[in-house]
Amino acid sequence: MANSTPLLPTVPKQPDLPPLALVENDEWLAPFEPILRRRQARLQARLAEIEKYHGSLAQYATLHQQLGLNHDPSRGGYAYREWAPGAEALFLIGDFNNWDRQAHPLKRLEFGVWEVFLPDAEYSDRLTHGSRYKVHVVTAAGGKDRLPPALRRAVQDEATKDFAAQLWAPETPFAWTDQGFDLKAAVPEPLIYEAHVGMATEEGRVGTYREFADNILPRIAAGGYNTVQLMAIMEHPYYGSFGYHVANLFAASSRFGTPEDLKYLINTAHGLGIAVLLDIVHSHAVKNEAEGLANFDGSGNLYFHRGDRGNHPGWDSKLFDYGRPEVQRFLLSNLRYWLEEYHFDGFRFDGVTSMLYHHHGEGVAFMGYDNYFGAGTDEDAILYLQLATTLAHGFKENCLLIAEDMSGMPGLCRPIAEGGVGFDYRLAMGIPDFWIKLLKHTPDEFWPLGDLWHTLSNRRAGEKTVAYAESHDQALVGDKTLAHWLFDAGIYAHMQALDPDPAAARALALHKIIRLLTLSAGGEAYLTFIGNEFGHPEWVDFPREGNGWSYHFARRQWSLGDNPDLKFHQMGNFDKAMVHMAGAQHVLAAGPATLLKHDEENKVLVYERGGLVFVVNLHIEKSLTDYRFWVTEEGKYRVVLSSDNQLFGGFDRTDEAFVYETFEHQLSLYVPSRVALVLARA
Repeated sequence: MANSTPLLPTVPKQPDLPPLALVENDEWLAPFEPILRRRQARLQARLAEIEKYHGSLAQYATLHQQLGLNHDPSRGGYAYREWAPGAEALFLIGDFNNWDRQAHPLKRLEFGVWEVFLPDAEYSDRLTHGSRYKVHVVTAAGGKDRLPPALRRAVQDEATKDFAAQLWAPETPFAWTDQGFDLKAAVPEPLIYEAHVGMATEEGRVGTYREFADNILPRIAAGGYNTVQLMAIMEHPYYGSFGYHVANLFAASSRFGTPEDLKYLINTAHGLGIAVLLDIVHSHAVKNEAEGLANFDGSGNLYFHRGDRGNHPGWDSKLFDYGRPEVQRFLLSNLRYWLEEYHFDGFRFDGVTSMLYHHHGEGVAFMGYDNYFGAGTDEDAILYLQLATTLAHGFKENCLLIAEDMSGMPGLCRPIAEGGVGFDYRLAMGIPDFWIKLLKHTPDEFWPLGDLWHTLSNRRAGEKTVAYAESHDQALVGDKTLAHWLFDAGIYAHMQALDPDPAAARALALHKIIRLLTLSAGGEAYLTFIGNEFGHPEWVDFPREGNGWSYHFARRQWSLGDNPDLKFHQMGNFDKAMVHMAGAQHVLAAGPATLLKHDEENKVLVYERGGLVFVVNLHIEKSLTDYRFWVTEEGKYRVVLSSDNQLFGGFDRTDEAFVYETFEHQLSLYVPSRVALVLARA
C-alpha cells in the first residue's frame, strides 16, 4: 500500500469558531491556529476511516492478534501470518519441522499478507510451549532466516548467540491479583523511580524480574516513590544499548526471565501501590536484519523510510514510516499489547523530539515558534502520536504518558481537543543539563541564582513536566552523576559518616539542596534514577568489548546506601524524607512555586509551593542570623525538613522544634550556609 500523504488537509475558514484553548492560553500561537486545526482535522479523518473499517481504534490496535503465530481455537490449530508484500516466498521453520526451509510454505493472501495453518491434530505434540521458530523470507536478493516482527518472546542460543522466536503458551495463565489497584489514587502526582532490572543487583551479573520485584520494589515503596519506570524491557540484541536499540517490540526481554516473571513484578508493584511505566521505544529501531525488522521483505521500506530518510544520523538505527497505515497499526497494537497483556500503567515515550522533526532536533536551537510549525516538522509523526495518546487514554483510564522532548513543542502535553498532542507530561530536560553545566564551569560562589530559578520555573503554562536532577543519561559512562561531580575522588576516600573532610561536606550539602530545589520548583512530577538517591559512586557501563565484557559497573551497590556509617546512607535518608514530605504535602499537585525572595548577595532563594515555604541558602560560608522574608500567610511555622539534620549528614545548626511566628507578614530565621529548610504552618 502506498504511503499516505504527509500534507495536512485544508480546513475551510470558519470565522465564527472560538479560538482553540491552546491559542487562548498563548496568544503567540494565533498565527499557527490553522495548522493546529488541520492537525485536528487530519486526526478526525483518520479516526473516522479506522472506525469505518475496524469499528474502533481499540479494535484496530489488534494487529498482534492477527500477525505472527497465534492459536485459533475455532480452526483448531496455529495460524502463522506475516505482512511482507515485497517478498517472493515465505516458509515457517522451527524445531517442530527440523528447521526444514521447504516444509511449510506460506500462501500469499490479500494486501501483502501471507499465511500457513498448522492443525492441532497434526502438530499438537510438535508445536508446543517452548518450541523455537523463525520465518525464512525469500526476496530478489535471496533467502534469509528472520525473526517474526510480532513475536512475543525471543531467546538467545548460548552457544551460537543467535536469537529465535519461542512459542510461549503455558498451561496455566498468570493469576493477576491487582484488580483493586487504583491508578489515580496511587499516583496523585508521579514520584518516579527510573530503573533497569538487569543492573539492579549488587553482584556483577544480569538481575531478574523476580529479584527486582522481591528486593527492589520494597526499597522503592519505602523511599516514598509511587511510580517505577522500567527501561530495557522491549527485547534488544545488544545488552549494552541500555535497551534503546529495540529489535522485537512485542517481546519482554528474556534475559531477565519469563513473561510470567515480568507479570509477577508488575503485580507485586500494584500490590505495593506502585504504578509501572514502560520506557517504550517507537522513535527508532535496531538496524540488525538478523534480529530486527530492517528490510524484512526485501523492499527496503516496509516498516521504515526508504534510503537515507530511514536512517537516524546519530543513533545508527532505523526510522519508522509513521505515515504508512500498516506501520501506524503495528505501533498502536504494540501499545495496546503492553497495556493489556502486562498491565503497564503508561509509557515514557523515548526520543519524541527525534520523531517530531525531520531534522530530529539535531543542530536546532528552537528559538521561535516557526521551529514547531515549519517544514522541519514531521506531521505524520504528530498524527501517529495523537493516535497513540488517544488509544492509550481510551484503553486504560488514567494512563500516564510522558514525552521525552527537549524542543518544547507547544501543546505536546495538552489534550487533543485543545489543539494539543495528548501527552500528560514532558521531561524537563534542561534542568539536569543546567546542573551539570553549573558544576563543571561555575565556582559555587558565582552561582547565578536568577538563571537557576529561571531554569527551574521556565515551563509552558498548563503543560506538566517531570523534573529531575539526573536520569540514566547522566549516569552513563562518559558522563558523571551529580554525586561524582560533587565528591570527585572523595567519593572513594571520604565517605565515612564521621569524616570531616570539608570538600565532602560541601558535596553532601549540595547533593541534597540540588535534589530538593529540583523536586520542589522544577515541575509537576519528579524522577530519580536507580541508586542516585543515595549518591551511587559509580557510573553505568554495560558489558562490552572495551571493558572486557565486565559487569562491574552494571550493578548497584545497595550495601553502601544501607550502611549507617557512610555518607551514602545519609544521602539516602534525606531523599526518603524529601520524597515522603513531597508526597504527604502534595507539593507537585500544587500550582507552580512562587518566588518570595531572590537575594543574590547572600545567595538565598525563598519560595512557596503547596502551602510550604522553602528557604535555600547557597552561600559558601555565610550563615544568616535573623534573616527576614515575606510570606503570604501570617501565623506560626515550623520546620518540616532541614537538610542540616544530623540524620542527613548535617550539623544540626537549626532548632527544628522551634515554632516561628510571623510579624507583619514576615518570618525571621537563622539560615546556615549551604542549607535548605522547608517550613509549614504549625
